[in-house]
Amino acid sequence: MSLNPRITDWHGRTAWIVGASSGIGHALASALHAQGARVVVSARSAESLNAFCAAHPGSMALPLDATLPDAVAAAAEQVLALGPLDLICYCAAHYHPMRATEFDLADARRHHEVNCLGALNLLAPVLPALLAQGHGHIGLVASVAGFRGLPRSLAYGPTKAALINLAESLYLDLRPLSIGVSLINPGFVETPLTARNDFTMPALMTPEDAARAIMRGWARGTFEIHFPRRFTLAMKAVGLLPHRLYFWAIHRITGL
Repeated sequence: MSLNPRITDWHGRTAWIVGASSGIGHALASALHAQGARVVVSARSAESLNAFCAAHPGSMALPLDATLPDAVAAAAEQVLALGPLDLICYCAAHYHPMRATEFDLADARRHHEVNCLGALNLLAPVLPALLAQGHGHIGLVASVAGFRGLPRSLAYGPTKAALINLAESLYLDLRPLSIGVSLINPGFVETPLTARNDFTMPALMTPEDAARAIMRGWARGTFEIHFPRRFTLAMKAVGLLPHRLYFWAIHRITGL
């Protein structure tokens, strides 16, 4: 039994992807367009969004800084004026590796502003509209980095853990009201963000493969869409260990 309404036909549906200038968001917007959806793309870079729309006729570009509540509300008003909103997916993210020995308060706050508060800024105008129309789907892109604490993830990991909890709480409240919620937990995906890593990333996949995995998850009505499964399932298994064994295993695996 699926946990969400299955979405197998995107023709005539409106999808708003926030964080679509590159990486998973860009690939996902392209995949939705190919399936017949009317796609609205948002990010800070107007140039990237305009290039996307030129390559994907019928798409709409809405440049947006998700950390600014008033700007998000204004953009939401434009999207909702198009008609019923079938999908809103928050893909925007900020990432820099950080350890406690190199703590940077400004950058740590930036992680929370983009990764967490940006999602809340989006929910504020969108939730009432979805509740009023009685259908729709919310997707939140978190990360396996949110499963448990990891080295170099002092700023990033807690924000993704917050998104995991947020998605679960939203699901419990909204599923009885026929509104779907999906939690998207990628492993390592080749994006401008992961390009900052100076270590070998196991099971690294392309944004296009990530988008296909997300689309399959929506078609199956899955709540947690995680990939690549050979990596994410291993992370879930390690995450079940008690603290003493978990800390030992992570030190052995990462060498940190």
